[in-house]
Amino acid sequence: MFVFLSDDQDTKTGQDMTTTKSLMAATGSARHAAATSPAPGSQGAGQAALYSVSQLARQLGVTARTIRFYEDKGLITPQRAGTTRVYTHRDRARLMLILRGKRLGFSLREVKEFLDLYDIDPTQHVQLRQLMIGVRKRVTKLQEQRTALEQSLQELLDIEQQVDAALKARSL
Repeated sequence: MFVFLSDDQDTKTGQDMTTTKSLMAATGSARHAAATSPAPGSQGAGQAALYSVSQLARQLGVTARTIRFYEDKGLITPQRAGTTRVYTHRDRARLMLILRGKRLGFSLREVKEFLDLYDIDPTQHVQLRQLMIGVRKRVTKLQEQRTALEQSLQELLDIEQQVDAALKARSL
């Protein structure tokens, strides 16, 4: 997966997010953890972690509708137990990446492209290159926005001073 996750603890569940320490480690560890270790919502030791939509929503601080929206967009594909959606540790990790990508200002289309590259390229070489391009574009855009914001702020401060001076001149 791409590096949208930080190397800290998941504040919603208190679980150590060591599987996200590095880009390469995150991909292998997430698969290994999903296959071998229990987590909240799991069915027991030795079985993959399974979550209901409400459990996952609560843990990630989003609504069930948000999760279903990402499913409709093809970003996650939960398993089904009858008519009930069942989410794996991998789905949870993908959702965390989606949410981090959105928080960093990437579009859902861009996030989907990064996730799709992960599935296509097991070496993540193409994904890393695309991520670097995307990050650089986002940084450039944010720097441009900051410059525009600073200019607008300065203009507003100048206007404020002019209005303040005009008001003082008229009150004498």
